[in-house]
Amino acid sequence: MKNADGHILVTGGAGYIGSHTTLALHDAGWDVVVVDDLSTGHQSLIPADIPHVVGDAGDPDVLRRIFDTYNVLGVMHFAGSITLAESLTDPLKYYANNTGTSRRLLEACQANDVRSFVFSSSAAVYGNPSDSLVHEDAALLPISPYGASKMMTERMLIDLAALGGMNFAILRYFNVAGADPQCRSGQVSPQVTHLIRIAAEVVTGRRSEICIYGTDYATPDGTCIRDYVHVSDVADAHLEAFSHISASRESIVLNCGYGHGYSVREVLAAVERVTGEDLAIREAQRRIGDAAQLVAATDRIHQVLDWSPRFNDLDNIIQSALDWERRKIALGID
Repeated sequence: MKNADGHILVTGGAGYIGSHTTLALHDAGWDVVVVDDLSTGHQSLIPADIPHVVGDAGDPDVLRRIFDTYNVLGVMHFAGSITLAESLTDPLKYYANNTGTSRRLLEACQANDVRSFVFSSSAAVYGNPSDSLVHEDAALLPISPYGASKMMTERMLIDLAALGGMNFAILRYFNVAGADPQCRSGQVSPQVTHLIRIAAEVVTGRRSEICIYGTDYATPDGTCIRDYVHVSDVADAHLEAFSHISASRESIVLNCGYGHGYSVREVLAAVERVTGEDLAIREAQRRIGDAAQLVAATDRIHQVLDWSPRFNDLDNIIQSALDWERRKIALGID
């Protein structure tokens, strides 16, 4: 569903998942406007013909300027802080950048009669679930301020939608990884916490080793298990979710993953297989806030959306991340 009479506002559109979704919208013919303060994103990830407002997605003056200039049909909200470990040492930053920014953005959306809102949430809202597959109706028991800040925004969306007028899609991502197959975008944030990106930096010589944090979890090989989902598939899910809530006028909460997981050791072995190189690996203590296993139950997303993942292959994910890391070096992007 496309409408030439209005724009989709993408917050954080110069960041990792936001830029891939911006590309997907652009490729599909949507009119897009991006707001991003470039604190962790990069201008080069936004196509030159897409308007970009440099500013905070929660700044009322910035938002007023956007809504006065563009007919905003809907919002896809990615802006925020995303590092779980940092949230444990600076929780107020996460409640300010995530929960506070979202509140002000929702206030502007309500004032401007925005009817469709897609929110970038996280499996971190579940905390450390006991089930091998996590369903959307599982208890929300976040174990980090990052997860709690996402849960609070979910609650605000539910309460606002109950008043009528706005419908939402909440997409709870599992471990997003990889990069655009055409190497137009990938991870650029200076805060490097994603396992596959760190491995790619080791392969390309940007760091000397990779750490396994915790080898005594209650998993088959003692390391954490995660559901790794390609970022371009996540972007496609946003487009499908937006189209669905715009047409159906119903709100949805969906896990976004593949429904199967890999341990840290399995991922590193796959990197060595893909590259033909041995990684320098060091074992370290567990990190606070890491769940032993997070794998998505995916029945609901396939029932509700016309979503067919195109890159459900760990080797493919790793190769695209490596291609992007080499592309960044060539472009001089740190």
